[in-house]
Amino acid sequence: MATLPIAGTASKPEGEHESETSHPQGLSKNAQKRAAKAARLHELKLERRAREKEAKKRKRRERAEAIANGDSSLVQKRPRTNVTGEVKVFNARAVIDLGFDELMSDKEINSLTSQLAYTYSANRRAAHSFSSLLFTSLDGRTRERLDAINEAGYRRWSRTEWWEEGYDRLWTDLEPSLSDRSSAKKINLQHDLQSVVDGIRSTAVYLTADSEEELLELKEGETYIIGGICDHNRYKNLCLDKAINSRIRHARLPIGRYIALATRKVLTVNQVFEILLKWVDTRNWEEAFWAVIPKRKFQGRDRGEGGGDDCADEDDENADQAREHDHSDDVNAEIIKVGDAEGW
Repeated sequence: MATLPIAGTASKPEGEHESETSHPQGLSKNAQKRAAKAARLHELKLERRAREKEAKKRKRRERAEAIANGDSSLVQKRPRTNVTGEVKVFNARAVIDLGFDELMSDKEINSLTSQLAYTYSANRRAAHSFSSLLFTSLDGRTRERLDAINEAGYRRWSRTEWWEEGYDRLWTDLEPSLSDRSSAKKINLQHDLQSVVDGIRSTAVYLTADSEEELLELKEGETYIIGGICDHNRYKNLCLDKAINSRIRHARLPIGRYIALATRKVLTVNQVFEILLKWVDTRNWEEAFWAVIPKRKFQGRDRGEGGGDDCADEDDENADQAREHDHSDDVNAEIIKVGDAEGW
Protein backbone atom coordinates (compact mmCIF):
# COMPACT_ATOMS: atom_id res chain seq x y z
CA MET A 1 0.00 0.00 0.00
CA ALA A 2 1.47 3.35 -1.03
CA THR A 3 2.13 5.91 1.68
CA LEU A 4 0.77 9.39 0.91
CA PRO A 5 2.40 12.60 2.17
CA ILE A 6 0.65 14.30 5.07
CA ALA A 7 -1.45 17.25 4.01
CA GLY A 8 0.25 20.61 4.36
CA THR A 9 3.75 19.22 4.09
CA ALA A 10 6.08 18.82 1.17
CA SER A 11 8.78 16.25 0.88
CA LYS A 12 12.32 17.63 0.50
CA PRO A 13 14.93 16.36 -1.90
CA GLU A 14 17.11 13.78 -0.22
CA GLY A 15 20.32 15.84 -0.51
CA GLU A 16 18.66 18.94 0.94
CA HIS A 17 17.29 17.03 3.92
CA GLU A 18 20.69 15.53 4.75
CA SER A 19 22.38 18.90 4.50
CA GLU A 20 20.01 20.46 7.00
CA THR A 21 20.21 17.63 9.51
CA SER A 22 23.90 16.82 9.22
CA HIS A 23 25.37 20.24 9.93
CA PRO A 24 24.64 22.82 12.62
CA GLN A 25 23.05 26.08 11.44
CA GLY A 26 25.38 28.99 10.87
CA LEU A 27 28.44 27.06 9.67
CA SER A 28 30.22 28.24 6.55
CA LYS A 29 30.34 25.98 3.50
CA ASN A 30 33.99 25.15 4.17
CA ALA A 31 33.19 24.27 7.78
CA GLN A 32 30.32 22.05 6.63
CA LYS A 33 32.61 20.30 4.17
CA ARG A 34 35.20 19.71 6.88
CA ALA A 35 32.53 18.35 9.23
CA ALA A 36 31.20 16.04 6.53
CA LYS A 37 34.71 14.83 5.71
CA ALA A 38 35.43 14.21 9.41
CA ALA A 39 32.22 12.19 9.71
CA ARG A 40 33.15 10.07 6.69
CA LEU A 41 36.64 9.46 8.03
CA HIS A 42 35.19 8.45 11.41
CA GLU A 43 32.91 5.91 9.75
CA LEU A 44 35.80 4.52 7.70
CA LYS A 45 37.93 4.27 10.85
CA LEU A 46 35.22 2.28 12.65
CA GLU A 47 34.91 -0.06 9.69
CA ARG A 48 38.70 -0.50 9.51
CA ARG A 49 38.91 -1.25 13.24
CA ALA A 50 36.15 -3.85 12.92
CA ARG A 51 37.97 -5.55 10.03
CA GLU A 52 41.30 -5.52 11.88
CA LYS A 53 39.77 -6.96 15.05
CA GLU A 54 38.07 -9.72 13.08
CA ALA A 55 41.33 -10.51 11.26
CA LYS A 56 43.22 -10.71 14.57
CA LYS A 57 40.59 -13.03 16.03
CA ARG A 58 40.82 -15.27 12.98
CA LYS A 59 44.63 -15.42 13.19
CA ARG A 60 44.49 -16.26 16.90
CA ARG A 61 42.02 -19.05 16.23
CA GLU A 62 44.16 -20.46 13.40
CA ARG A 63 47.30 -20.24 15.54
CA ALA A 64 45.61 -21.97 18.49
CA GLU A 65 44.35 -24.75 16.22
CA ALA A 66 47.80 -25.21 14.67
CA ILE A 67 49.47 -25.45 18.07
CA ALA A 68 46.80 -27.90 19.26
CA ASN A 69 47.61 -30.05 16.22
CA GLY A 70 51.28 -30.18 17.22
CA ASP A 71 52.76 -27.33 15.14
CA SER A 72 55.31 -26.09 17.73
CA SER A 73 56.94 -23.68 15.25
CA LEU A 74 54.23 -21.14 16.08
CA VAL A 75 54.94 -21.07 19.80
CA GLN A 76 57.82 -18.62 19.51
CA LYS A 77 59.54 -16.90 16.62
CA ARG A 78 63.26 -17.13 16.13
CA PRO A 79 65.39 -14.06 16.88
CA ARG A 80 66.08 -11.60 14.05
CA THR A 81 69.52 -12.34 12.66
CA ASN A 82 71.81 -10.82 10.06
CA VAL A 83 73.56 -12.68 7.21
CA THR A 84 76.20 -14.05 9.58
CA GLY A 85 73.59 -15.57 11.86
CA GLU A 86 74.24 -13.14 14.74
CA VAL A 87 71.41 -11.47 16.66
CA LYS A 88 71.27 -7.77 15.82
CA VAL A 89 71.52 -6.10 19.22
CA PHE A 90 73.07 -2.76 20.16
CA ASN A 91 74.60 -3.34 23.58
CA ALA A 92 73.19 -0.30 25.37
CA ARG A 93 70.33 0.32 27.78
CA ALA A 94 67.39 2.65 27.13
CA VAL A 95 65.51 3.91 30.20
CA ILE A 96 62.09 5.58 30.20
CA ASP A 97 61.80 7.66 33.38
CA LEU A 98 58.11 7.61 34.43
CA GLY A 99 58.59 9.76 37.50
CA PHE A 100 56.29 12.58 36.36
CA ASP A 101 52.87 11.04 36.91
CA GLU A 102 51.50 13.86 39.07
CA LEU A 103 52.37 16.52 36.48
CA MET A 104 50.09 15.16 33.74
CA SER A 105 46.37 15.23 33.05
CA ASP A 106 44.41 12.02 32.51
CA LYS A 107 44.47 12.59 28.73
CA GLU A 108 48.22 13.03 28.85
CA ILE A 109 48.57 9.81 30.85
CA ASN A 110 46.60 7.97 28.16
CA SER A 111 48.78 9.51 25.48
CA LEU A 112 51.94 8.54 27.35
CA THR A 113 50.91 4.90 27.65
CA SER A 114 50.38 4.85 23.89
CA GLN A 115 53.89 6.21 23.43
CA LEU A 116 55.28 3.48 25.69
CA ALA A 117 53.62 0.83 23.53
CA TYR A 118 55.07 2.41 20.39
CA THR A 119 58.49 2.51 22.06
CA TYR A 120 58.42 -1.19 22.87
CA SER A 121 57.16 -2.06 19.40
CA ALA A 122 59.88 0.04 17.74
CA ASN A 123 62.62 -1.73 19.71
CA ARG A 124 61.17 -5.16 18.97
CA ARG A 125 61.07 -4.49 15.22
CA ALA A 126 64.33 -2.52 14.93
CA ALA A 127 67.16 -3.65 12.68
CA HIS A 128 69.50 -3.13 15.66
CA SER A 129 67.51 -3.20 18.90
CA PHE A 130 68.74 -1.95 22.27
CA SER A 131 69.81 -4.83 24.49
CA SER A 132 67.77 -3.54 27.43
CA LEU A 133 64.58 -1.49 27.71
CA LEU A 134 63.89 -0.34 31.27
CA PHE A 135 60.87 1.59 32.62
CA THR A 136 61.42 3.20 36.03
CA SER A 137 59.29 5.00 38.67
CA LEU A 138 56.16 3.12 37.59
CA ASP A 139 53.37 4.30 39.89
CA GLY A 140 50.13 6.26 40.14
CA ARG A 141 47.75 6.72 37.23
CA THR A 142 50.32 5.55 34.68
CA ARG A 143 50.51 2.18 36.41
CA GLU A 144 46.74 2.02 36.83
CA ARG A 145 46.25 2.76 33.15
CA LEU A 146 48.71 0.08 32.06
CA ASP A 147 47.30 -2.46 34.52
CA ALA A 148 43.81 -1.91 33.11
CA ILE A 149 44.83 -2.74 29.52
CA ASN A 150 44.79 -6.39 28.41
CA GLU A 151 45.13 -7.64 31.98
CA ALA A 152 48.43 -5.78 32.50
CA GLY A 153 49.78 -7.17 29.24
CA TYR A 154 52.75 -4.82 29.38
CA ARG A 155 54.29 -7.05 32.04
CA ARG A 156 54.59 -9.79 29.43
CA TRP A 157 56.59 -7.65 27.04
CA SER A 158 59.83 -9.45 26.26
CA ARG A 159 63.23 -7.89 27.08
CA THR A 160 61.75 -5.20 29.30
CA GLU A 161 62.00 -4.37 33.00
CA TRP A 162 59.55 -2.37 35.10
CA TRP A 163 60.70 -0.77 38.34
CA GLU A 164 58.73 1.07 40.97
CA GLU A 165 62.03 2.65 42.00
CA GLY A 166 63.75 5.44 40.10
CA TYR A 167 66.60 4.98 37.65
CA ASP A 168 69.10 5.72 40.46
CA ARG A 169 68.51 2.11 41.53
CA LEU A 170 71.06 1.32 38.81
CA TRP A 171 73.79 2.31 41.25
CA THR A 172 72.09 2.30 44.69
CA ASP A 173 71.46 -1.45 44.33
CA LEU A 174 75.22 -1.93 44.61
CA GLU A 175 75.35 -1.01 48.29
CA PRO A 176 76.21 -4.24 50.18
CA SER A 177 75.72 -5.02 53.82
CA LEU A 178 78.91 -4.17 55.72
CA SER A 179 77.79 -5.09 59.23
CA ASP A 180 79.98 -8.21 59.49
CA ARG A 181 83.19 -6.73 58.11
CA SER A 182 86.13 -5.15 59.85
CA SER A 183 86.67 -1.39 59.68
CA ALA A 184 89.63 -1.72 57.31
CA LYS A 185 87.70 -3.94 54.96
CA LYS A 186 84.74 -1.54 55.11
CA ILE A 187 86.91 1.35 54.03
CA ASN A 188 88.44 -0.58 51.14
CA LEU A 189 85.10 -1.96 50.03
CA GLN A 190 83.42 1.44 50.20
CA HIS A 191 86.21 2.93 48.13
CA ASP A 192 85.82 0.21 45.51
CA LEU A 193 82.05 0.55 45.57
CA GLN A 194 82.22 4.31 45.06
CA SER A 195 84.44 3.74 42.03
CA VAL A 196 81.86 1.37 40.54
CA VAL A 197 78.99 3.78 41.26
CA ASP A 198 80.90 6.65 39.67
CA GLY A 199 81.55 4.45 36.66
CA ILE A 200 77.85 3.66 36.23
CA ARG A 201 76.89 7.33 36.61
CA SER A 202 79.48 8.30 33.99
CA THR A 203 77.83 6.04 31.42
CA ALA A 204 74.30 7.41 32.01
CA VAL A 205 73.00 10.24 29.81
CA TYR A 206 69.66 11.98 30.39
CA LEU A 207 68.28 13.23 27.06
CA THR A 208 66.60 16.62 27.33
CA ALA A 209 66.08 19.46 24.86
CA ASP A 210 66.98 21.94 27.62
CA SER A 211 70.59 20.77 27.82
CA GLU A 212 73.39 22.87 26.32
CA GLU A 213 75.36 19.73 25.46
CA GLU A 214 74.73 17.81 22.24
CA LEU A 215 74.68 14.05 21.88
CA LEU A 216 77.03 13.42 18.96
CA GLU A 217 77.10 9.62 19.03
CA LEU A 218 75.73 6.62 20.88
CA LYS A 219 78.09 4.13 22.47
CA GLU A 220 77.61 0.56 23.53
CA GLY A 221 77.77 0.10 27.28
CA GLU A 222 75.99 3.39 27.98
CA THR A 223 72.53 4.11 29.37
CA TYR A 224 70.24 6.64 27.65
CA ILE A 225 67.40 8.05 29.76
CA ILE A 226 64.28 9.58 28.20
CA GLY A 227 61.81 11.56 30.29
CA GLY A 228 58.46 9.76 30.22
CA ILE A 229 56.20 12.79 30.23
CA CYS A 230 53.58 14.21 27.87
CA ASP A 231 53.26 17.87 28.87
CA HIS A 232 53.45 19.82 25.58
CA ASN A 233 56.46 21.75 26.88
CA ARG A 234 54.80 23.24 29.98
CA TYR A 235 57.65 22.45 32.34
CA LYS A 236 60.99 23.98 31.41
CA ASN A 237 64.22 22.35 32.62
CA LEU A 238 62.30 19.55 34.34
CA CYS A 239 64.45 16.69 33.06
CA LEU A 240 67.59 18.84 33.05
CA ASP A 241 67.22 19.62 36.76
CA LYS A 242 66.58 15.95 37.49
CA ALA A 243 69.78 14.95 35.71
CA ILE A 244 71.78 17.59 37.58
CA ASN A 245 70.39 16.44 40.92
CA SER A 246 71.26 12.84 40.03
CA ARG A 247 74.81 13.94 39.13
CA ILE A 248 74.67 12.31 35.70
CA ARG A 249 75.36 13.65 32.24
CA HIS A 250 72.70 15.31 30.15
CA ALA A 251 72.49 16.09 26.44
CA ARG A 252 70.08 17.09 23.71
CA LEU A 253 69.66 15.54 20.29
CA PRO A 254 71.69 17.55 17.74
CA ILE A 255 68.62 18.61 15.76
CA GLY A 256 69.72 22.19 15.07
CA ARG A 257 73.10 21.02 13.80
CA TYR A 258 71.56 19.05 10.93
CA ILE A 259 68.04 20.32 10.19
CA ALA A 260 65.83 23.37 10.72
CA LEU A 261 62.41 22.90 12.26
CA ALA A 262 59.51 25.24 11.63
CA THR A 263 57.79 24.32 14.89
CA ARG A 264 58.80 23.61 18.48
CA LYS A 265 61.42 20.93 19.04
CA VAL A 266 59.00 18.87 21.15
CA LEU A 267 59.05 15.16 20.39
CA THR A 268 57.13 12.25 21.89
CA VAL A 269 58.87 9.56 23.93
CA ASN A 270 58.68 7.03 21.11
CA GLN A 271 59.94 9.55 18.52
CA VAL A 272 63.06 10.24 20.60
CA PHE A 273 63.66 6.51 20.99
CA GLU A 274 63.04 5.80 17.30
CA ILE A 275 65.61 8.47 16.40
CA LEU A 276 68.15 6.65 18.59
CA LEU A 277 67.31 3.36 16.89
CA LYS A 278 67.64 4.91 13.44
CA TRP A 279 71.02 6.44 14.32
CA VAL A 280 72.27 3.04 15.50
CA ASP A 281 71.15 1.59 12.17
CA THR A 282 72.55 4.37 9.91
CA ARG A 283 75.14 6.21 12.06
CA ASN A 284 73.67 9.36 10.49
CA TRP A 285 71.74 11.93 12.55
CA GLU A 286 70.25 13.72 9.55
CA GLU A 287 68.87 10.49 8.13
CA ALA A 288 67.48 9.60 11.55
CA PHE A 289 65.70 12.94 11.95
CA TRP A 290 64.19 12.85 8.48
CA ALA A 291 63.02 9.28 8.99
CA VAL A 292 61.22 9.92 12.29
CA ILE A 293 60.22 13.57 12.77
CA PRO A 294 56.88 14.48 11.11
CA LYS A 295 57.57 16.27 7.81
CA ARG A 296 55.28 19.20 8.60
CA LYS A 297 57.73 20.23 11.33
CA PHE A 298 60.58 20.79 8.85
CA GLN A 299 61.34 24.31 7.70
CA GLY A 300 61.38 24.52 3.93
CA ARG A 301 60.80 20.77 3.47
CA ASP A 302 63.67 20.81 0.97
CA ARG A 303 63.63 17.04 0.45
CA GLY A 304 60.32 17.18 -1.32
CA GLU A 305 58.21 15.44 1.30
CA GLY A 306 54.96 17.36 1.10
CA GLY A 307 54.11 20.90 0.11
CA GLY A 308 52.26 23.89 1.44
CA ASP A 309 53.37 26.48 3.98
CA ASP A 310 56.74 26.18 5.69
CA CYS A 311 55.34 26.89 9.15
CA ALA A 312 52.84 24.55 10.79
CA ASP A 313 50.17 26.56 12.59
CA GLU A 314 48.59 25.96 15.97
CA ASP A 315 45.65 24.13 14.37
CA ASP A 316 48.08 21.47 13.12
CA GLU A 317 49.49 21.04 16.65
CA ASN A 318 46.00 20.77 18.14
CA ALA A 319 44.93 18.32 15.45
CA ASP A 320 47.94 16.11 16.16
CA GLN A 321 47.20 16.12 19.88
CA ALA A 322 43.55 15.29 19.24
CA ARG A 323 44.47 12.37 16.99
CA GLU A 324 46.99 11.13 19.54
CA HIS A 325 44.40 11.12 22.34
CA ASP A 326 41.73 9.63 20.08
CA HIS A 327 43.90 6.65 19.16
CA SER A 328 45.38 6.03 22.61
CA ASP A 329 42.90 3.33 23.59
CA ASP A 330 43.21 1.58 20.23
CA VAL A 331 47.00 1.71 20.23
CA ASN A 332 47.33 0.27 23.72
CA ALA A 333 44.73 -2.43 23.13
CA GLU A 334 46.45 -3.67 19.97
CA ILE A 335 50.19 -3.07 20.41
CA ILE A 336 50.32 -4.12 24.05
CA LYS A 337 49.43 -7.69 23.00
CA VAL A 338 52.52 -8.08 20.87
CA GLY A 339 54.68 -9.52 23.62
CA ASP A 340 52.29 -12.42 24.10
CA ALA A 341 52.27 -13.58 20.49
CA GLU A 342 55.81 -12.88 19.28
CA GLY A 343 59.16 -13.69 20.80
CA TRP A 344 62.71 -12.57 20.13
